[in-house]
Amino acid sequence: MAIENKKELKDKIIATIETLKVKIEELKEVTKPIAPENAIGRISRMDAINNRSVNEASLRVAEEKLKKLERALLKIDEPNFGICIRCNKPIPEGRLLIMPESITCVNCAQY
Repeated sequence: MAIENKKELKDKIIATIETLKVKIEELKEVTKPIAPENAIGRISRMDAINNRSVNEASLRVAEEKLKKLERALLKIDEPNFGICIRCNKPIPEGRLLIMPESITCVNCAQY
């Protein structure tokens, strides 16, 4: 990967990390338990519990992506960054720009 592309990728990872941190804080806020003394009605409470479950799933996905991006940011300057861990071929730059946390090429990711 060319040095100028690594700089662009590093900037993108940093920006994405910051955005994810904000999203995670928002999701943590909406996944707080619903107090039983809040009179919102039985149906509304069921909707709130369902929405909370969806938000908890989104929170887990966002936290996992954050970990992967932070790991990618630490490894971006290593010589094997952008090399598939399965086949040892270079991961296409387009894939890294879209998914900087990728550790496998497209072919290996299918398996």
